[in-house]
Parts: sequence; C-alpha cells; structure tokens
Amino acid sequence: EVTENANIAQRAEVLNEINRGGEGCIIVSYPGALSEMVITKKELSAQTFSINIGNSFTLDFLDEVFIEYGFEKVDFVYEPGQYAMRGGIVDVFSYSFDHPYRIEFFGEEIESIRKFNPVSQLSVSKLTRATIVPNVGNKTLHESWEAFFSFIPEDSVIWMTDVKSCELGLQKELEKATAHFERLVGETKRTPPSELYLDPEVFKSLIEDFSVVEFGGGKTFSDRLTISYGMTEQPAFNKHFDMIATNLIANNRNGYVNVIVSGQATQLERLHDIFTDRQDKNGVKSPDVPYTPIPMELSVGFVDKDLKILVYTDHQLFDRYHRFRLKDGFRKSKEALTIKELMSLEVGDFVVHIDHGIGEFSGLHKIEVNGKEQEAIRLSYKGGDVLYVSIHSLHRISKFTSKEGTTPSVNKLGTATWAKTKAKTKSRVKQIAYDLLHLYAKRKASEGFAFTPDSYLQHELEASFIFEDTPDQHTTTKAVKEDMEKIIPMDRLVCGDVGFGKTEVAIRAAFKAATDGKQVAMLVPTTILSMQHARSFTRRLKDFPVTVDYINRFKTGKALRETLDKVESGEVDILIGTHAIVGRKVKFKDLGLLVVDEEQKFGVGVKDKLKTMRENVDTLTLTATPIPRTLQFSLMGARDLSIIRTAPPNRHPVETVVTSFSEELIRDAISYEVSRGGQVYFVHNRILNIKEVAGIVQRLLPDIRIGIGHGRMEGKELEDVMATFIEGGYDVLIATTIIESGIDISNANTILINDAHKFGLSDLHQLRGRVGRSNRKAFCYLMAPPLSSLPSESKKRLQALEQFSDLGSGVQIAMRDLDIRGAGDLLGAEQSGFISDIGFEMYQRILAEAVNELKENKFNDLFEEERRETGKYVEETILETDFSLLIPDHYISDIPERITLYRELDGLDSEHELEAFRVKLEDRFGPLPTETEELLLTMRLRWVARVLGMEKVILKAGKLIAAFVSEEKSPYFQGPMFARVLNYLKENSRDASMYQRNGALRLRIENINSIRVMLGVFEDMAGMTAAEAAEMTSGRKAAEKARNKK
Repeated sequence: EVTENANIAQRAEVLNEINRGGEGCIIVSYPGALSEMVITKKELSAQTFSINIGNSFTLDFLDEVFIEYGFEKVDFVYEPGQYAMRGGIVDVFSYSFDHPYRIEFFGEEIESIRKFNPVSQLSVSKLTRATIVPNVGNKTLHESWEAFFSFIPEDSVIWMTDVKSCELGLQKELEKATAHFERLVGETKRTPPSELYLDPEVFKSLIEDFSVVEFGGGKTFSDRLTISYGMTEQPAFNKHFDMIATNLIANNRNGYVNVIVSGQATQLERLHDIFTDRQDKNGVKSPDVPYTPIPMELSVGFVDKDLKILVYTDHQLFDRYHRFRLKDGFRKSKEALTIKELMSLEVGDFVVHIDHGIGEFSGLHKIEVNGKEQEAIRLSYKGGDVLYVSIHSLHRISKFTSKEGTTPSVNKLGTATWAKTKAKTKSRVKQIAYDLLHLYAKRKASEGFAFTPDSYLQHELEASFIFEDTPDQHTTTKAVKEDMEKIIPMDRLVCGDVGFGKTEVAIRAAFKAATDGKQVAMLVPTTILSMQHARSFTRRLKDFPVTVDYINRFKTGKALRETLDKVESGEVDILIGTHAIVGRKVKFKDLGLLVVDEEQKFGVGVKDKLKTMRENVDTLTLTATPIPRTLQFSLMGARDLSIIRTAPPNRHPVETVVTSFSEELIRDAISYEVSRGGQVYFVHNRILNIKEVAGIVQRLLPDIRIGIGHGRMEGKELEDVMATFIEGGYDVLIATTIIESGIDISNANTILINDAHKFGLSDLHQLRGRVGRSNRKAFCYLMAPPLSSLPSESKKRLQALEQFSDLGSGVQIAMRDLDIRGAGDLLGAEQSGFISDIGFEMYQRILAEAVNELKENKFNDLFEEERRETGKYVEETILETDFSLLIPDHYISDIPERITLYRELDGLDSEHELEAFRVKLEDRFGPLPTETEELLLTMRLRWVARVLGMEKVILKAGKLIAAFVSEEKSPYFQGPMFARVLNYLKENSRDASMYQRNGALRLRIENINSIRVMLGVFEDMAGMTAAEAAEMTSGRKAAEKARNKK
C-alpha cells in the first residue's frame, strides 16, 4: 500500500526521538498504526546522518549521501525525501523533521543551519544541528523489521483502554493485509504480511515486559492494582449563562478555585462581556462572577474534589465543537510552487503587451546597451517581428490567460489591429465600470439605517458558535458590523472558498439587524440551498428571540400565504428564499438587510431588482468565486470587499484521487465511509440512467440505504429525500449537481463523481467542497476514462484538482479557469468574448484604466479627495537605462525562477515589500551581487518618479531625461509637486533644464552617474523618501482615509 508522506514522516520523527534517548516523552497511537512493523533500531542508527554547525563536507559528498538515502534532487524542496543545491546553499527535507533544513556553507564549512517554510521557501528559525533520516517506510531500503515496542525503554508505562480490544484491532489489520496480499494474482509476490505486520500473540508476549494500565475497565491481569482519584466531569449547562454564573459564585463560597480555559483569547473576552452585561429582571446589574481565565487548550473540563479546584472549558460551556490542534508541518506544500508554475512564463506561452498586443514568449535574453550587459524578455510577433522588453517594464506585459483551449491570434508589430481591439474593449468595459461607480455614487448620497452597537445577545450568539473563528472570519464580521452601524447603506462583498464560514458571517449580520427590529431577506440561487440555509439559521438561532422562515417552489398554497402574511405583519424576522423573494407578492414591513448568496447565478431581471434595493438597504453579498487580486483593486471604491482566506483550523485537505470507474473502488470507498459512521455522495449527472447507477451500487452493497435526488423530481419528494439524508436516514445519496452549492452535512465525508471529465473545474471544486467539513479525513474520487485517452484540457483539469487538494485552493484553481468566469460574473456582464480576444490579465488592466478615467472625469467630485491624498497622476513610470541591472546566472541559474522574481519585483509597491524581497533572496540564494542590489534600487526610483509625475525616465551616458504627464490639461501642472520640480530647476540651473518635445514637457539633468545618485536627486526634488512616495501613491491608506471621511 502507498503510505502518505506525512504518515511516514511522523513515524520517522517518533522513532528518531526515542532512538536519540533524550528526555521522556508521551507517544499516542492506535492498533492500526502499531500493527505495522518498523525499521530496526540498529538500522535506524546506521542510517541517521547528523550535521552540525562547523562541520566540513564537500557538496559532492552530501550529494552522494542523499542519493544513497533515496532522496530526489529537485529545484525547490516541498516535501520529505527531497533536496536541492544552489551555490553554497543546500535545502533538504528529512523524514524525521516537520520542516525542511537550509544548510549554508562558507567554503566547505557549514556556517548556518535553518529550518524553512516549504510554502514560502523562507527560513523560520536558526538551528545548531540537522538530523537526516531516510524513508523509514520504504520496504526496499531496509533489510529487516521489528515491532514498534522494541523501541520503547523497558521502564515505560503503557496505557490502553484494554488489551483485548487492541488484540482484536491487530488481528483485523493482519487479516486485511493478508487478503490484499492474496489478491495480487499474477503479480510479483512481495514480502508476506506475516513479516510486515505484528501478530496479536507476539503482541501479548511483548507487553508482559512493561507496566500496563487499562483505563477502559479491562480485566486482563489477575494481580492488578486499582487506581482511584476524586475527579468528576465538568457539569453540562446547555449554554444557560445565568446557571453558569450561579454555579461559579456557589463554588467560590464553598472554597473552590474557579478556572475557565480557552485556546482562543476572543472567546475569553466574549465570556467576560456576557458576565459583565448580566442584569436581573429589574435591570439591576448582577453580582460579579469570580473566576480566573487562562488562555490554553484543554479537551474536557473537570472538578477535583481533593484539591478543591474546578477547570471548565469554554467549548463545553458554549456547546462548541472542540478541535485538537493538528501538526501540519508534513503537509504537502506543492501548492505554493504550483501557483508559481501557473503564473510563470514558459517559452512558447502567449503574452500580451499593453502597447503592442499578443506575441509569443521566447525566453530571457542578454542584450548589450552602450557596452553594458542587460537582461530582457524576447517576444516574437507575426511575420518574424521581435520585440525586446526591458526587465524594468515587465508591468507592460502579462501572461495570456483565457478559457482553456482558446488559442489567440498573434499580432503584427506596427499595425493598428491591436489598438482597435483595445479601444473596442475599453468602450464596452467603461459601461460596466460606469454602472458600478454610478451605483456607488447613489449609495453614498442616500441615507440608510444606522444599526446600534452590539448587544449582550450579539455577544452570546457569537460565543455560541460551535467552531473557532478564523482570523479572517473575525475581521470580516467586524467590518460588516461596522458598515451596518454607519448611516450610509452597506454594500459589502464577502468572498471565501467553499466551507470557509461565510454563512456564519451572514447569520451574525442577520441577527444584528433582527435584534434592532429590522427584517432580513436572504436571496439564494437554488431551492435546495434555501432549505439548507433555513435549517442552518433556525438551528443556530433556536435559543434566541428571532423567527426564521423560507419561501421556494416547494412551499405552496396555504403554507405560502401564511408565510407572506407573517412577513408583511413583521412576525418573520429573517426570510430566506429563491428569486421569488424579490417578487411583487413579497411585502416586508421594515426591511433592513439584504443578504445575497452567489449573485452571479441569478438572471438579469433579479439583478436589476437588486440594484434598486441596494440603494437604501444594507446589502451583504456572499460568493465562493475567487476574485483575482488585480480585479479587487479595480473594484476598490466601487464596492467594499472582504476576503476569507484562512481555512478553519484542523480541517484536513480532501484526499483527491483521479481513477477510472471501478465497481471494486465504489464498493471499498462506500463501505469504508459507512463503517466509520459516515455518509457518501455519489454524483451522476444524467437523470436518464441515474436509477441504473443506483441499482449497481445497491447490487454491490445490498445492506446500504440509498436515496436518489435530481432537479426533475416533485418538490415534496426531493425535499423528503434531502431531509432524510441530512438526518442520516440514507447512507448514500445518488444525485445530480443539485448538491453543488451550499449543502452542508458534516457527516458526509466521501464523494464519488462519475464522468468527472465532463465537468468544469469550478464545478468539481464546488462539489468537492461538500465533503471535509469536519475534523475527519475526507475523500473525493474523480471517476473518468484513463487520462491518456482524454483531451489535454480535461486531463489538465483533473490533474489540477488532484494537485490542489488543500483548503482554500479555490484561489489557485481560479488561476486555471475560474478567473475567466469569475470576472464576467462578478461584473454582471458576459465579457468572455473580450477575454478571449485580449487575455484575462490585460482585460483587468483595461478595466482598471477605465475605472480610473471615470474617477478623474465623470465621478471627479466623488473621488477628488482620494486623488489629492495619493497625488497619483501617473500609473507607472517606465525606466530605460544603460546600467547593468539584473539577476546574474551565477546567482540564480534557473531561468523560470529568474523570470518569476523579475515579475514579482516589478509588482512591489512598498518599502516593506521590497525589504522582504531582499531578505527572501539572501535567505534562499545567498548575499546579493552588486548588479542585483542596483536593480532593487530602481524600484525606489520608480516610486519617487511616479509621485513627481514622470511617465518615463531615461538614464544613459550619464544624462537623465524625464517625460512628464502627457495630458496637457492635467491638474498635476497646477499641483504642489510640479511646483517643487520648477523650484529644483531654479536652484540647479547649471545642470538641469526643461524643454518641450511632441507636446510633452521634458526635464534634462547632466552628470548623473549612478542609480543611487539619481534616487538622491529625485528624493530631494520630491521632498520625501522613496518609502513615503510608495505609501502615498499605492493609495491604500489614502483611499481608505477618503472613504472613511465620507
């Protein structure tokens, strides 16, 4: 069987720790893990290689050691069993440590050892030694095996529920392995299970050498001692906070010490607020509650009668789900590198130059400028035309990304074709931008309802959330509530991957509105989802004075009339429904909040209705479609945006397997899930033969309870099937993609998707998001014909999903093809045609340009203050120079990596980011060469030039020429920065002069012989440092400041 790297690494770490013979430790395990034999102590010692600071080795010697250990040589290390060598730096990921090591040499001597993060590839902390252990699970590397117990010192104590159940567990594992071994018909027989698995009889004789404690009531030993201690479990309070307070006060009177623990500081703060806000029926403040809060993790609370101390856990007080902290250092970190791969340029890729159009990338090339070597990107155009793009102008080009399978036509240099395409796109895009900004302007001018600050009920609701808030969830909730407390109507978009807790944010906002006497409407795209949300909201708010109801196509006649009457009279606080909710029949008494889930899935009519509703009602929109960073900025100022990026703690990635349709796999996957008490989704998207598929599953597993669900079923019938599945009445739900969005059943942790190659990437990602919503390991099987027989697009799609199994990988998957759909949907217009013509990144750039133009012209008044604060009249400054400014081959030989770093550098817009970039280079590749130091300086130069209103700066042969804003009537020429330029001219008339060419104003300065001198001149001219210029023009703080004033 293939064992996951993470498991092997954890085993290696434990064995290595015991073998080292350091201080005592506690090892937690289970029969399944103990049943596997392990490498012998003798072999482990012989194969453990230690490296200390000050040791001397040649790189060739280390290379040989790693090869002998079966390690793989790669460019970048991301999982155990890999190593990389770059100059005097060696990265290696041992199987015995949860982080890879970075070993830096000075000559042949080891100067430093650091552990580094495989995702960011940056060092985390310094170490004095590294221990390299090979794959302890590799059956070919080792000669003999022994039981894990032979590693444990003789004076150890073994705790177990009881010996008998452990024996049975070992027997089960051995039988399973034997059956698997016997099925290997015609294959080369490998080592028999009897040599690889622990025999239960051997186990019995082994544990006789140790002290054993059975804590589950086992009676294996006749000469046993009984251990008793005066402890009881924490009592249950069912979230009744008055009862908790009374209990704590009484305990204190009886001489007990009260302690409340939580792993989350915010929970302890909420508890403090709830106890502080308590009042009796007459509004008189209740007495103080005596307890000590301690920030720590504990799985269950207890009362110790001997020591007179009680320790309560917050998650038991609030009936919250408690998650154990999982160690995630061994997780696959291929993610980070693959995002790079998706964004990186390879020879033959199509790229778009903003001025010259679509060309083909032909790699990095060295060129000579006035005798100095520089690096440039070579682009090939139609008819053999070639364009060299300086590494200082990488912001002018972008990778051509469009729908999979779209091959663009390459432009010819010097023709008007590209200019026409660009102009056509811009005029259409401008209309979308106009609509967005127009709605924003109307909203800012209108008055809404300012909700009151949080009540004690709000604190109580938030504290009773059964999961732990992620940092992003906390920030988003705070932003939403702050928006609601303002007089201007809220219009906030919350974007987060599937299963990241957007619904909880909506519940808290809805509750805040309802407790202020306002009604809430929640609009969802599907009938199934309306039922699911109605159930979630009702369950979550059952202990609070709020009424939740729903309308959809399943609710008809009398039941529907009753709901509508209650909505009109104000008896329903929160109404959840499909598009009918914005229809004429639904009349709210006092609507205060509108929540829209997945707006892009609604038709034009519904979207138009929403536009008018948005103008004076607070609106919260939720979406799982990831929004690309560049698009976020173009939306900034038109809509407020919150992104939930962090996954809930301790959620496992969904194990994703691409496989062919196999009855054996279907049987094994379903029976495994059901055997652990879980449920299974089986997605088959053809209604025509869905019953036949159900028949196959039933034949394979006669005892399994199966439900069938699809969109053509009668409303009541489908509702019953879903309800039965949610309540655990079915083990397997065979359904079409109606389960795609928002169905949240934490007990369903396996999904099989038939004909997976026929689905779009985002659909598969959404479907996979239905499982893995608890702390259980979840599985997703994508059943498709053999990859070799599929078209390359389908193959890429399935491989991308298999690769990105981590939570939050929606953003990476977006880089594949979600982006394209996401942009069009988000902007409420079908823009796919334009994206196919010019590529997605260029589309976003043109959109951003259109938004900026509108801000400067039609919506000038609205954004005037923001522009004055940023002083930004030039988007980017182009730099041309004859200095040698590059990352040399001897420093980083990998060309794709150099290009990635050039592009990353080109996008930096703050001193903090630039410093982090420098630290990253030094950490990963060693001290910076002079030409790279100078290259980093050019970023500072460009920031200051941008503030000075310079569109282009040329520095050649010791002479500087700068071209100013080309728009003659630009307010820049009446502004303070241009006045400073004129003042500099006056004071430095000997070296500096100004002239006009082709209608543009230019500045000329003599005797500039280095980048550093030029930067000094610019900083002096602008009266600010490069760091201040970057902060000013990036516009982040200024825009925020301007918006907050409004």
